This record gives sequence, C-alpha cells and structure tokens, in this order.
Amino acid sequence: MKAKSISAMLLAVVMTATAFTGCGVQPESSTSESKAESSAAGDSSGSEASTAENSSAEDQLTYADGTVLRMACGYNSDKTGMSFTADLAGEGITLADGKTYNSGDLKPTWQAVEELLKIKIEDKYQGNKAADEYQYWDAQLDQVDMLSGTATLLSENGQQGKLVNLAEYIDKMPNFKAYLAENPIVRLSITGAAAGPNSGAIYFSPYFDGVNDIERMPLMRTDWVEKLLNGSGEFTADASNKTAAPVCQPYMPTSGSIDIEVVKADGSAVETVKKNYDAYGNIVDKMNAAGSMDGAAAVNMFREYIDKTYDGYYGENRADLFIGQNAAWDADELVALLRCVVANPQTLNGTDSVQGLFSREDANTQRRVDMYRLAGTLYGIRGMESRLDYLYVGTDGELHDCRSEAGTYEALSRMHDMVTEGLISSAFVNQEDVKTEKYLSDDSGFMHYDYNQTQTAYNATALDNASGEKYMAVMVPVARWNDGSEKYMRFTESWRSVKTDGWGISAAGVKDNADKLNACLKLIDYAYSPEGQVMMSYGPDAFVKHDASGNVETFTFNGKEWPVISEKSYEDLWKLQNGNYTNYARYYIGSTLSFVKSQAFEYQCTHEVGKEGAGKISKAIALGTIKHPELAIAENSWYTSVPTVLPQEVAEINAINELTSLSGSGQFGVNKETVNIFVDIICKGFTGEAGADAAATAEKVSKDVADGGWGGNTYLARRNEAWQRLLTFYKSVNG
Repeated sequence: MKAKSISAMLLAVVMTATAFTGCGVQPESSTSESKAESSAAGDSSGSEASTAENSSAEDQLTYADGTVLRMACGYNSDKTGMSFTADLAGEGITLADGKTYNSGDLKPTWQAVEELLKIKIEDKYQGNKAADEYQYWDAQLDQVDMLSGTATLLSENGQQGKLVNLAEYIDKMPNFKAYLAENPIVRLSITGAAAGPNSGAIYFSPYFDGVNDIERMPLMRTDWVEKLLNGSGEFTADASNKTAAPVCQPYMPTSGSIDIEVVKADGSAVETVKKNYDAYGNIVDKMNAAGSMDGAAAVNMFREYIDKTYDGYYGENRADLFIGQNAAWDADELVALLRCVVANPQTLNGTDSVQGLFSREDANTQRRVDMYRLAGTLYGIRGMESRLDYLYVGTDGELHDCRSEAGTYEALSRMHDMVTEGLISSAFVNQEDVKTEKYLSDDSGFMHYDYNQTQTAYNATALDNASGEKYMAVMVPVARWNDGSEKYMRFTESWRSVKTDGWGISAAGVKDNADKLNACLKLIDYAYSPEGQVMMSYGPDAFVKHDASGNVETFTFNGKEWPVISEKSYEDLWKLQNGNYTNYARYYIGSTLSFVKSQAFEYQCTHEVGKEGAGKISKAIALGTIKHPELAIAENSWYTSVPTVLPQEVAEINAINELTSLSGSGQFGVNKETVNIFVDIICKGFTGEAGADAAATAEKVSKDVADGGWGGNTYLARRNEAWQRLLTFYKSVNG
C-alpha cells in the first residue's frame, strides 16, 4: 500500500527563521490536501523527484538500478550511524512504522532512501567523530564512495584532489543549486577554493542543525529566582549560609546610568529601561564592601538594589529582571544572584549546599567548553562561539582571533573569580562525572548554558512541574559589545549556520564509475529538495501523522506548513530517549545525521516549559532587542558571520597545521579528552592562585599567543589571506 505524503509546494522550507524554533508562535494544526506520492513516503513510484530517472535536469544523473554506495557516514558514534547497533536494537526493536529492526539493519531513513533512489547502501561507518572517521579512511579512500569529515578536513583534502568538486556538477543538482542560490552565505561558507582553476569549488555537502536562529541559551531554575527575589517586605529564612569572601569585581558601571532596550512584559513592543547606578550603586561593589554576609541579608540587599536601580520598574516581580519577557540582567547581577543562590540552599532545596553554574557534563571537555562560551556572552567577547576556531570579523573587515586578545583572558579571569567564590560547581572544577539530569533531579544545580530542547526535556523527567519547579531558557544578558560603538546591548554569537561536519564524495572511490558518482550526487541533491529535507528531519512518511483519509496533518511553523509527527513516534521519543529529539532521531530513525535538520520537528518535541522560555527569546530577536551575526556580508562587518570553512591554499594549510598549539586539538580542543586552556584558566586562574593581576597577566598571555611561541600572528595572517580571497570571489558572484 502506498503511503500518502506531502507536496513540494506545501513543504517549501523556511531558511530565514527569526529565532529558535519559532517558539513565540503557537502551532496551528491543519491537514494536507495533497495526495501526491513523494520521497517522504519512502515509495519509489511517485513524484518526479522519487526516481533515478526523470524529465528534469536530474535526467543527467542517471545510474543503474541497485548501484552500490559504500558509505562511511554518520554523526559521531556507532549509535548515530546509518545502521542499528546491537545495544540499540537488542533482540529486535519495533518502531512507529510497525517494522522490527535488528542489529546491522539500516535505519528507517536509509532503508527509505535505498528504495526511493534505487541504490544499495553498504554501511562502512566506523562509528567515529567526523575528524577521526575521515582520518581512518584517508589512506584507503578507494574503499569508500562517500564519507563523513569535518568541514575543514574535507575542504583541505578536496584541495589535494581527494574529494569530488561538487561545483562541477551543480547544474545537474537543481535542488542543491536552488538552495545555495537562496542562501548566499551558505555558498560562502562551503567554498573550498576562491582563486585559480578550482575557484568556487565545493568539496562537501553542508549540514544544518537549524539555520539563522539562536543556538545556545542561558537556562535557569526560574522557580528559585522567584523564591529569592519576588514578594513584598524582607526575605526571611529559617536558615542560610554565609556568602564567601568576595573576589568578583564589578564589570558594569559603578555610577551614572545606562539605557537598555527591552521587550515590554506583554511582548507587544520595545521600551527603554534605565539602570540608574547613582540610585543605589553597583550591586557587586556594594556586596563587596559588606564582605561575607548572611544569605538572607544578601537577598535583601539585592532586592533593594533592584527596586532602586530600576526605580520600581519590576515591582514585586523582581525575578523578571532575569526571567521575564522584559529581562535586563547583566553579568554583575548574575554574580549577585549566584551569591544569593549558593548562600540559601535551605530555602531552595532543603539541604546545606547548592551549585551555581554547571555544565552539561562536568567531566567532558566537549561540554565543559560551554563555560567559556557563557563567559563570552556575559562579558562581550566575540570569537568564543565562532563557526571557525575562535575567529570573528572586526569593524575593519578583517578576521580577528580572540585567543590573541587581552579582553578574552580578562573575561576568563572573571570566571575564575566565580570559581574562587564557589559560584561554579565543584564538579566542574574537579572534573567529576556529573550531568544535567542529576543536577536537576537532585535539586542541586541552578544554571548552565546549552541547547533548549534537549535540556528543558528534563522538566518532564527530573523536575516536579506540578509544584512549580521549572528549568527554563532566559534572556541573554546585557553586555558591552564593541561593534564600533562599545554600547551596552544584548548580542548572541551563538547563531546557527553551516555546522562543522559534512559529507564528501571520495574521488578514488567513485573513480571512473559514472554510476557511483551520479548516485552520490543524486543523494546529495535529493537531501536538499523539499521532500528530502522532510526525510532528513522526520524520517519516512510512517513517522508523520495522517488523518482518517490518509492525508498528512501539518502545522504552521514560522509561516509555513510542516508535518505533525505521528503519535507513535512521539511516544517512542519519550520512551526511548526521555524527550531528547536529536538522540531519538539519530539513534532510531537515522535522520539528522547530515544535510538539513528542520527545527519544525524539534519544536513539536520541546517541553512546554522549553517553549515558554524560548518563546520570550524569539520575541526579543524578532523585535531587535537581541542582536546576532548575520548570514550575509553585513553593512557593519562586525555583524558578519564567520564562514565555517575558508578557502585555504595548500601552503597556507601546511603553515597553519605547523602551529600545533593553535591547530587541531592543540591547546584549544573542544572534543572529549582534549586540552582547552580557556577551561583551565576558568578552573585554575593564570597562576593557580587568587589575586593575580588579571589585566596585566591577560595582556601577557594574549601577546604570548599572538607573537610569542604560539604563532597567533602567523595563524591569523594565513586566515585573512583566505578571507580576502573569499570576499573577492563573493563579490564577483553576487555583484
């Protein structure tokens, strides 16, 4: 029986979403009237896009039915490959499509792709992270036809002729070509060469985990903020601890006033809120002058500060300074809040201790690095969440590297001051194996910086929402950002664009075999078609919801219609992965491994508490009170998003790779079990001792990286050479 699916017109994909999953808009259910058979159905006898031969430009990509593609493709572990592992499938696992899958079977998405494109997939994936997977096959590329890799590795090796240049076949790939035409910054981000005979080369297919919206957000136990800050009269507690001897110093002004744009509490418009430091003083400065104090006294001092500094703007709902639609908090106010949190565990969790800031996995470098990303957000440091290394575009149009800038190390030193005061979890400092779920289920952790959907899913499994417990995204902080004006504003560098992983076609693998080459190109092109984008996000048609007549039910997401996931798939999401959409999709459906991951699926799987917080952020982005990098060449170049890869020439690549402290894992690794000195500085400080002259030491460290033995100036010169070539190429293409 042929399944009903969705027409390409209905599923025109939104590539300009204003914010994370459009959570400020409630979805509206509808039903697709389309009876067209398409690729999302996993049926090979339907629409033009569903056969290996058709009457469009894709006719040029013909190949023999059953062409075998040897694919070393996956995400970052054996669980997130194309095939089921024994620990996932067990004795056989039955999914929402009613089929039972066993170890070694292709996952639903890839079985559907096989049938749809009339190919045979031979799964060669070794279960590695992208860089390691590519390195595994590098000396034997004749054994695979398509493989995973980092965008940088794929581009570098493409320059050496090891990978197929997709740009040479772009006219045979109408969906991919149209996608790039609609998203010029994507073209900029995947260009592997910008000069010479291969100018405009593309050596990998880009991966998007959403695009043009916010990625990471601050998340807080918002019920704790309300307990401490809201209400009339003084805060009282039967018991509280003493705040630590103060170490943190003011970041914001200590006198005068500044104006901050916020969204009104009702979300209707923008208004200006004044922070008047002359009315009370800087809260960190005032607390420091008081020294170690009782936790209740700290809360009351903070309440008085809020009332006077904001001239009663928040009334008795002072928590809205942090958690409201009209939030205006900054780094100093966060330090004050953290002091109140860790000094009042008896009120918050009924014990004698609570942790302030933590990371998703306090013993895993891949997650620990989110702490310095938070530092960048708190203290206005660009490059901490760059798409490429630690680079950003300055107001001068040149690339800059935050590793060579003193301000970076001053921000990290401020985070170390928080460690010294006990405001960052002891497990983070000591690298103990503690994860988000434990922090929440034990009521032992207050805040971290991470992805909204996966982390707020714990509201359903680790918190008691019925009693008011909430772990929720809150507004990004106000900081002093140097966009040419050094003004206080909200800005996030955590902006979705081309991810750092992708899939390339092995030149030695497909060699002179036109069938293999065309089948690989066809697969990539299909993935960027409207139907393919549904498949690569939702999986086959059986995983979406249909009405009694067999029509696909849809909902409005960012102004477009997208499928509703099936009830069985939603049940499996919670049964198998506790509401974690990404893991469920990758582990069991086989989708979201590469290409385009739509946030429409993820939105439906977001806990209501997650939608609430992200909705406020979405509104602020839409109304312009949260600024962000632009996926374009911005008028003010400071707002231009750094491409995920740069078209480095071989000599430049070799020069960069020789800088072992800066390249690869080096001293700035972001993967598990790598070294990252940013994280080390947060934990240990510059000397391992409190009280070091942070400004002077930061200046020295930044100079060591730039023109000492680290080679930062050489690194940056090579990057800027490629950047300028890329700009020249971009202007030649786009005028």
